[in-house]
Amino acid sequence: MNKLVKVAGLLTAFVIADQTSFAQQEKTIKTGDVPKGWHLLDKTKDGYYGISVNKAYDFIHSKNLKGKTVVVAIIDSGIDTLHEDLKDILWINSKEIPGNGIDDDGNGYIDDIHGWNFIGGKDGKNVKQDSYEGARVYHMYKSKYGEQKVDTTKMNADDKEQYKMWLKAKAKVEGDGNDEPIDLSRLRKYLTNAQKSDSLLRVAMGKETYTGNELDTFKTESPEQKDAKGFLMFLFKNNQMMETTNKEFLDGFDEFVSGEERKEEAKSKAPEDYRGEITHDNEQDINDRSYGNADVMASTPFHGTHVAGIIGAMRNNGKGMDGVADNVRIMMIRAVPDGDEHDKDIALAIRYAADNGAKVVNMSFGKDFSPQKKWVDEAVRYAESKGVLLVHAAGNDAKNIDTADNFPNSIMQDNHKKAANWITVGASGDPNAGGFTASFSNYGKKQVDVFAPGVKIWSSIPGGNTYGNAQGTSMACPVVAGTAAFLLEYFPYLTPQQLKYCIMKSAMSPGVKVNKPGTDETVALSDISISGGIINAYEAARVAATLNPSGKKVAPKPASPKPTLKNKKG
Repeated sequence: MNKLVKVAGLLTAFVIADQTSFAQQEKTIKTGDVPKGWHLLDKTKDGYYGISVNKAYDFIHSKNLKGKTVVVAIIDSGIDTLHEDLKDILWINSKEIPGNGIDDDGNGYIDDIHGWNFIGGKDGKNVKQDSYEGARVYHMYKSKYGEQKVDTTKMNADDKEQYKMWLKAKAKVEGDGNDEPIDLSRLRKYLTNAQKSDSLLRVAMGKETYTGNELDTFKTESPEQKDAKGFLMFLFKNNQMMETTNKEFLDGFDEFVSGEERKEEAKSKAPEDYRGEITHDNEQDINDRSYGNADVMASTPFHGTHVAGIIGAMRNNGKGMDGVADNVRIMMIRAVPDGDEHDKDIALAIRYAADNGAKVVNMSFGKDFSPQKKWVDEAVRYAESKGVLLVHAAGNDAKNIDTADNFPNSIMQDNHKKAANWITVGASGDPNAGGFTASFSNYGKKQVDVFAPGVKIWSSIPGGNTYGNAQGTSMACPVVAGTAAFLLEYFPYLTPQQLKYCIMKSAMSPGVKVNKPGTDETVALSDISISGGIINAYEAARVAATLNPSGKKVAPKPASPKPTLKNKKG
């Protein structure tokens, strides 16, 4: 989920669109418009369906509450540690002496100043691309189940679960006849044409780097330039990434195509062990933990940098943008490659966060398989024992995760009960930019707790002082994580369960039916999420203020209807 071009409609656009019609199609695309930072705004005051952050701070100030620092861990791809809006809010391990090559605090991780990189090697190398879990599972158990008849009546519960997982992986890798075929040669051709168009336009514009907005205002002087502009403008606008640079977009597109090619290759060839060749640990042993390195930036910091800015970029400093929370320290734990993450890395990342003082963990990643889910479940329970709230992105496949697998998730494998310290987040939008629900967002009446802004979210990106838009449940997730951190700053006695209660109880119904993602069907938001609402920081703070350290309400209030974005006053 960490790819730049992981957005709804991209694949469809490239597979079914005819190249010669790009210039004409570009004129018909309706992306709408919202201001930078719209996700922080208030509907009543500003006219956009954000989370009312300024109103929340006004409420806090009216109570004369003093904030305490909260550590937020981000399990992701990396972070730009030199970014102007982030460098002063990075978590610093005070027990570790930087750069001395010694594990000063004895936690097993040398020089872990800002966090830890679980997909790095002791020699300083780092995992960038990786395979997909479905392919790993398929080939891992192919010799065990693929060439023989299987009698499930003689299997124990664990073996039955393993066999069931392998059959699902087999269908995923080999295809089950229901998947729409992907023309990889055509997809690669479109990438090549995009790169050629970019090369021509860089010369014509006299600059190596430009955004979609800059290209939009460029006046072409030849038919070749016009065609190139029309082609790239279709891509920029269709994916609502007009503020993204040509380099970032094309790099992300290249990663997307490479990933699809690796999936196709997996049908006949076991995936390369990208991770093991660098980490050199025993991936099948959760107790083998002395691997990785302290490089939390590595070469893939885009996604994590964007997420970090949403959570806690310095507020009111006149630079770039404002985060949701105003007094956090960001702990980066690198465990998400370009490909599917490994369960062992995620489990150890959660434990690292809990052991080092994080109280909120942002997890903007996901996959379809989890062969070592028990390790992740154990880590989730460990985090709960340490008072840690886990916030996870629902995913960007426009699917119902009540019935479709999406990992990690809150359901414990051993007893099928839900973790109480877990929030799953879908992506909302604005009527000016796609509607109340993002077309790409996963959903689920039983599995998605709440929706939060995840369309055209402006935040920090690598480069020291650069910013841009990205979208996905990956962006909605840190809106919720940031809100949880904000609440914990001013109500530090709240437990993870109480934080979740405040966020869920205060979520605001749009007051109208919304689009079920990926379809034209309209439904109540309560039909595709548990809370039936979109997060609101102001309302969450009001709920938090009714709780005291014992968890009991300060004063009983009469029951009131759930607030809506349509009828809420003041």
